[in-house]
Amino acid sequence: MNREDPPADDGAAARPFVAPCRDIAPGAPLRWLAAGWRDMRAAPGQSLGWGLIVLALSWAVSLLALWLGSWVMMLSLLSGFVFIGPLLAIALYTISWQLELGRVPTFDLSVRTARDRLGDSMVFALVLLVIFLVWARAGSMVHVFFPIESRPEMIQLVRFLAIGSAVGSIFAAIAFAASAFSLPMLVDREVDTITAVISSANAALRNKPAMAVWLGLIVVLTGIGFATAFVGLLVLFPLLGHATWHAYRETIDASAWPQHDN
Repeated sequence: MNREDPPADDGAAARPFVAPCRDIAPGAPLRWLAAGWRDMRAAPGQSLGWGLIVLALSWAVSLLALWLGSWVMMLSLLSGFVFIGPLLAIALYTISWQLELGRVPTFDLSVRTARDRLGDSMVFALVLLVIFLVWARAGSMVHVFFPIESRPEMIQLVRFLAIGSAVGSIFAAIAFAASAFSLPMLVDREVDTITAVISSANAALRNKPAMAVWLGLIVVLTGIGFATAFVGLLVLFPLLGHATWHAYRETIDASAWPQHDN
C-alpha cells in the first residue's frame, strides 16, 4: 500500500452483509405494543401530531376517490397504507429513538432526523412504490376479470373482496418482510438500504410465528382504524409506529454498524 493511501476501514470490512437477528417468542408483539404505548404517553403531542397527518391524508384520499366516483379506486389507494405506512412512521421511529437516548423529543427534531435519512428512505420508497403500483394494477385486473355493478349484491361484493384480498396478500407479505425492521435500522445505524432490507427480510423469515402474530395485530388495528372512518388511526398509527421501533431493537442486532450522531 502506498504511504499516501488512506488506511482501510477495517470495521467496514468486518461487517456482515446481513445483520444477525435474535429468536423472538410469538408473544413478543404484545410487549412491543406495550412499549409503544409508553412512548406515546411520554411524547403525546408529537405522536398524535403525526397521527393527525395520517388521518388527514386518509380523508383526502377517500374524498378524491369518491369525487372521481370510484369506490374500487378508493379501496386500492387505501390498501397502499400497507406500503407507505412504514415511510410515514419514520418520524415516530425517531421519537422512540430519542426517548431511548434519554432526550426530550420535539416535532422539529423528528422532521430533521427524517430529512437526514431522506436519501436511503427514498431508495426504500422507490421499492415500495413499485410494489404498490403493481398491486394497484393487479387490483384493477381483478375488477376487470370479476366485474361488479355500481350497486353490487352481497355475493358479488364478498367474491370481489375475497379475490382482491388474496392477490393483495402476496404483495403485502413482500412489503411487510422488507419493511418490518429496515427503516428503524436506517434511522438507528449508518447502514445502506439494501443491507437493511435484506436484514429485515431475513429476520422476518427466521421468526415466522412472531411475525405472523405481529402482522395479524397490524391488520386488526389498521382495520379498526378504517372501520372508524380513519379516526382510530389518530391513535393507532403512532402506536404501531412506536411499537415497530421496539420490535426492531429487540429483533435485530445491528451493533456491527455505527450509530448516527444526531
